[in-house]
Amino acid sequence: MRVPPWLIAPLVNGLYRLWCSTLRIRETGREALDALEAAGKPTMLSLWHDELFALMHVRRSLRIVTIVSQSNDGEYLARLLQALGLKTARGSSSRGGLKALLHAARLMREENYNGCITVDGPRGPRHTVKPGAIILAFRTPAHVIPIRLFLHRAKKFRSWDRFQLPLPFSKVDIVFGAPYLLSATELTDEELERERLELEGRLHALRPPADSGYVPPPAGEE
Repeated sequence: MRVPPWLIAPLVNGLYRLWCSTLRIRETGREALDALEAAGKPTMLSLWHDELFALMHVRRSLRIVTIVSQSNDGEYLARLLQALGLKTARGSSSRGGLKALLHAARLMREENYNGCITVDGPRGPRHTVKPGAIILAFRTPAHVIPIRLFLHRAKKFRSWDRFQLPLPFSKVDIVFGAPYLLSATELTDEELERERLELEGRLHALRPPADSGYVPPPAGEE
């Protein structure tokens, strides 16, 4: 029998908070994000799907809206995120996507929410930026902030994104890239592609601090 989302979300929320409390998390480059928040300027937090696990544990006072698919599995995720204090806009590239983007953009413009999107989700291709974050940043407008989470020890699943679950008591380096505004004044297909590649390049360029001790996975296993 399928457990209803409203029942399982609080249990998973408690487990999530307990799990994350064991992690040794270090943040690098967070100051620019905090300064934008203090100034009341919206941001578009952009990261890879496989690295998202620990990010919400360090959101602190950030008001965040994220987009979750309208699938049955998405309902569980939405309930969990809401239990963590996030707003959710429901939709995906295959169903309700435009409505979800418009809802999120309104919350960002009118209620000082910050957007957060796993830019290669919900189905990939892995580590390839999709247009959603760009469209949302353009409509707001918001500073785009690329984010990488480098997990020193993690269980990697055989899913499309090779999702990483940090092992308890392991180290996680969260690296915030420099915030930037889109340069496009009109989001044509050509400009959208250029901005998409810009964000993709910035994400790939982020590295953990030199003293982190992080050992990258072998080539072909990134």
